[in-house]
Amino acid sequence: MDKKNPKKNTVMVIEDEILLLQAIVKKLELNNFNIISCTSGKQAIDYLKSLSKTPDVIWLDYYLKDMNGLEFMREIKTNNLWSEIPVVVVSNSASEDKVKNMMAIGAKKYILKAEHRLEDIISTIKIIINEEKVSKN
Repeated sequence: MDKKNPKKNTVMVIEDEILLLQAIVKKLELNNFNIISCTSGKQAIDYLKSLSKTPDVIWLDYYLKDMNGLEFMREIKTNNLWSEIPVVVVSNSASEDKVKNMMAIGAKKYILKAEHRLEDIISTIKIIINEEKVSKN
């Protein structure tokens, strides 16, 4: 984790494919974000417990080695502070049921990796962060 610039928005990226995680982190850094990168759901939960300020958004891969997106969402919904963090699910697969379940439990967006470039996903992240800021003011 790098030194945080408090003026930058923070994105927690949870992705277990290391090369993809590195590419996402690099792209987000180029777009002026602070990054918290995690390779498992448990690591992300542990980070959330230790942070004094929650991330502005969570980029969540649906399939992780230790839990799936639904299990992760259930876990963060047990904490009032964490349950306010917008979650964008970025996955290789999207059955109608999976998308419906993730949206019902509180995901802001469900994006299929194959249909979007990293730039598009980052644009979506920026929009969600801006919408959250507007709704809180």
